[in-house]
Amino acid sequence: MSFNVSGLPENLLPDDASPEWMSKADNAWQLTAATLVGLQSVPGLVILYGSIVKKKWAVNSAFMALYAFAAVLVCWVGWGYQMSFGKKMIHFWGRPDVSLDENFLLSRAFAGYLPNATMVYFQFVFAAITLILIAGALLGRMNFHAWMLFVPLWLTFSYTIGAYSIWCPEGWLAKLGIIDYSGGFVIHLSSGVAGFTAAYWVGPRATKDRERFPPNNILLMLAGAGLLWMGWTGFNGGDPYNAGTDASLAVLNTHVCTATSLLTWLILDILFFGKPSVIGATQGMITGLVCITPAAGTRKINFTNILSHDFISDKLSTPWFVKYSRILIVIRVVQGWAAILMGMMSGSIPWYTMMVLHKKIPMLKRVDDTMAVFHTHAVAGSLGGILAGFFANPKLNRIFYLVDDWEHYIGLAYGFQSNRASAGFRQMGVQLLGISFVIALNIFTTSVICVLIRIVVPLRLTDEELQTGDDAIHGEEAYALWGDGEKYESRINSAYGAEDFPPAVSKGELEMA
Repeated sequence: MSFNVSGLPENLLPDDASPEWMSKADNAWQLTAATLVGLQSVPGLVILYGSIVKKKWAVNSAFMALYAFAAVLVCWVGWGYQMSFGKKMIHFWGRPDVSLDENFLLSRAFAGYLPNATMVYFQFVFAAITLILIAGALLGRMNFHAWMLFVPLWLTFSYTIGAYSIWCPEGWLAKLGIIDYSGGFVIHLSSGVAGFTAAYWVGPRATKDRERFPPNNILLMLAGAGLLWMGWTGFNGGDPYNAGTDASLAVLNTHVCTATSLLTWLILDILFFGKPSVIGATQGMITGLVCITPAAGTRKINFTNILSHDFISDKLSTPWFVKYSRILIVIRVVQGWAAILMGMMSGSIPWYTMMVLHKKIPMLKRVDDTMAVFHTHAVAGSLGGILAGFFANPKLNRIFYLVDDWEHYIGLAYGFQSNRASAGFRQMGVQLLGISFVIALNIFTTSVICVLIRIVVPLRLTDEELQTGDDAIHGEEAYALWGDGEKYESRINSAYGAEDFPPAVSKGELEMA
């Protein structure tokens, strides 16, 4: 390998395709992390949804996920990204604009040493999986044409508001210092509440399906669940926006919490029901992944990036920039031991709400949430957000928040430890405010969207379609039960009549032969 006068290998020298501000390593990891998150949806949740439902709903359930993935991408580059992370329109919403301009895509993103093209792709897969999670509450009865309308409308009028408010530096909750490391509020609480609300408006499955809805292939369900679990390496490992120790900590915390949650759920199933449930263990896995998401690891933000935002640069003078241009803001969310405690709680509290409270609260019993998204995502996401505010140990640079102290927005547990309980209670208040905002936002917007859609097309399938399933909706079925790709029919519909089929051969005749 040859070196030039700068001492850098030739492959690291800046050029038109690799500007000075871009880190090739960080960019490569970010693209990899985004693809891992994409694999959680396609094929992860496509397989999971297609296998965990009754056989007659396999195609429809899988296709709802695949359609959402494609539709979100077109909307995302058309207007969604800019409404979530672009220029401010109002305190909780960005201006709609396209994200396809070459100059924009090749310029530096708002965080990390990455181009905007990478950031648009990374944030897209998060938006896509949110809609797919909502679909989990609606499997087995929603009109597919209504779903086709729901996806772009909900992305535009709900997801973008939550993402801008919490994740964009200009968002009002972001300015208050809310902790949502990787989407406990923006993705999981939102999808859980929106899915439950949409399920209310769509209505329940057919009575027979509600009474008995066995998975058509548990082994494929586990394969989809495995893709979901391993894909979370990119989900939380990509949010530091760099390939450093931050990502390593986030990945380890994620898997520790998930494994603990799965084992906790499994033990509870054995203690109370006598059998280790595979579906139950999968639910415990999901709640662990969701719970750790707001608090998985750390995030580093280069101070030079922050200066690109007007609300910061207008308040700082040039000498400050020169003096502190290399300082990084480090947000340390939770330590490894806290991930185990969070796993124990995420495997037990959602288990209790699903197995006990669900049967006692009339509203929960009334709404048909097919995949229990309310418990696995809304409850677990809220739990993760609260625990993040309790266990958080942030070391925030005073320049970022423009305050005198070097530690700001400290978690309640560390607030008591450091005699700063008021700061800890403040952080918990911000977390609870974020939960309240996301719940109210999604109940309102999802209800309005569903009411408007049902003016155009029915939200629920007809009774005849509910009885038939995939064949009535798509003209296709998941499994061929007769011959070479042919469906078995109860009536004889071949070129032969019933009398032309050879009679059954007895056991004695076979032995004689």
